[in-house]
Amino acid sequence: MISIDQRDSRINAPSEAFYSGALTRVGRFMLALSPLVVAAAWWRFGWRSALGLSFGCLIAYVNFYWLKRVIAGFADRATGVEPSGSGQGIVFRFLLRYVLMAIGAYAILTVSPASLYGLLAGLFLPVAAIACEAVYELYAALAHGL
Repeated sequence: MISIDQRDSRINAPSEAFYSGALTRVGRFMLALSPLVVAAAWWRFGWRSALGLSFGCLIAYVNFYWLKRVIAGFADRATGVEPSGSGQGIVFRFLLRYVLMAIGAYAILTVSPASLYGLLAGLFLPVAAIACEAVYELYAALAHGL
């Protein structure tokens, strides 16, 4: 006889597999959206804003990737699953993200103040990618019943 917990786990297995890939899909959305928004910015605002936007998108993607790794490191360390390096190294990488963003903003500002707006807009790339993921999850839930 199958218990209720076993039946629920078999029913929820496809949806759990689908939703567990959300972070990977957000990263892919970021990679897909970057060239589109940079091309649109180049066409609408010129090359300086597009250059700043491309740096902002690059910083946002690297920031997202490193944040994902840092959180995984903290989780692995907290649960004791596998020691993934020292705690100081994890904190150092966490803080290094903000230092690199500040250096990028300073470099862009000294080259062209107009590019700073593009840089700041590029830092919002994860927001657009998360919105795309939300729309995709809504579509999957309605179309496939996940």
